[in-house]
Amino acid sequence: MKSRNWPRKSVLACGIISLLAGGAAAAQATPAKSPAIALVDGADAAQWRTWTKDLGWQVIAPAADAANANIDVRVQALVSAVEAAIRNSGVDPARVYLAGRGSAVAVVFYAISRVPDLWAAGIALGGSPKPAVDTNRLFTANFTNAPVLWIGEAGDQALAEKLKSAGLNLEWRLAKGATNGDVFEWLAGHQRDEFPASIDCETNSPTFARCYWIRMAKFDASERNDVLPSTRVAGGSGAMLDLGAFGYTATDPGPGVLVSHLPEKYSGPLKMADRIVALDGKPIQDARQFAETMEQIVEEKSVVALVQRGKERIRVETRVILPKRDSAVTARVQAQYSPADKEIQIISRTVTEMRVTVPPAWTPATLYWNGLSLEDLKTPGCYALTVEKELLRASPCEN
Repeated sequence: MKSRNWPRKSVLACGIISLLAGGAAAAQATPAKSPAIALVDGADAAQWRTWTKDLGWQVIAPAADAANANIDVRVQALVSAVEAAIRNSGVDPARVYLAGRGSAVAVVFYAISRVPDLWAAGIALGGSPKPAVDTNRLFTANFTNAPVLWIGEAGDQALAEKLKSAGLNLEWRLAKGATNGDVFEWLAGHQRDEFPASIDCETNSPTFARCYWIRMAKFDASERNDVLPSTRVAGGSGAMLDLGAFGYTATDPGPGVLVSHLPEKYSGPLKMADRIVALDGKPIQDARQFAETMEQIVEEKSVVALVQRGKERIRVETRVILPKRDSAVTARVQAQYSPADKEIQIISRTVTEMRVTVPPAWTPATLYWNGLSLEDLKTPGCYALTVEKELLRASPCEN
């Protein structure tokens, strides 16, 4: 996926981020394994280490060479960095918190949707999840056990309520009213369970098909199951100007759109502090009007942007481009373990093969897949489930 014009809001960076450091007084002695902040934007790593050093937390960032890669490669790089830190650096796998601020906030939502089972929770400071929504890869099921705290501004509340109504496990708070103690308490109140009794995940890609103790391995669109509808959050048109990945302050009063962020090694025609003040001769009042205008464009076309640079006005010929949309077919798995009945119930859609890992505390148990009893499990471990010509099978996983 190409780089996107993901908005960057002006948040009280020092004030809000210091919420984490402000909780140091409440922190207990550092345990043998430490919590960690996983960053979707490695450029913030030095500051986060300063903000969290009194907490005894680690900071994990992806490799620098992943910063300009497409978004899925960036997510995979971050996952690799987190898993390496868990193996080698004493990070507690139950307390890894995904964090981003400004333009990186959308990546927090996107990464949880892609890899839901690695995070205790997500922290979004400012910014907006809308660019993640516009990818059509945001599935609310994937936030069931990985909630997000979004600290934003007054204009964000409508989108937050829309996402919550769609089923996304989201808590929204106004930046102005947030306190150090509140945020630290929220973080400390969430831990990742390696084997949650109830799980629910949806994906459009076998590359991103992990769901705690289940791994979806093979898909077949003909294996439908209307009991499990899609939890995809419908995105807008996602239209953007083909001017490179620039960020803007979504609440800036104008005139026009203030360019407040450009990525490292940016080679496009914009410069920091430029203002896009008109498109095809039509004035842009402010950033919100710009976002609304782009949202109404449903086809790619050539446009002329008028850019204010100091006292100079520059005419820039460009195009409106639309993101590539994924196909409507997705795979979803929903499962739960009932200790009272000693049963593992799995319901899936579009999945023809999966790997199920059963912990010792759950055996003996009876395993059901889409209503059919597959196996009486006597021992813990990994089991491969397959369906072929409407026949379901279960067998120990091959290494």
